[in-house]
Amino acid sequence: MVDEADKPPEDGLQEDGQQEDGEAAEQWELVNTPLGERWSGRTRYAAAMFFFKRDEMSAETLEVYRICARLDSEDPLPIIRDRGVGKDWLKRIGFE
Repeated sequence: MVDEADKPPEDGLQEDGQQEDGEAAEQWELVNTPLGERWSGRTRYAAAMFFFKRDEMSAETLEVYRICARLDSEDPLPIIRDRGVGKDWLKRIGFE
């Protein structure tokens, strides 16, 4: 039996009153971390994993972020495009 306290709130608010979309907004900033910053590849990969777990990114797209994780200056977006995967993701992120 599920206790009422264990159910997620129906209004989309977390216990602290923050919208769940606040986490998505933070992860969106992280997935767009500028190239070349120290640990930026790993930061982008971690944020990409967030979107993958929400079914907002394909496994093939996530794999490119994984490959680029240790390459802080490598832009995963052209690689995603060249592989012909993640077209929805590229559109969402504004990469033409």
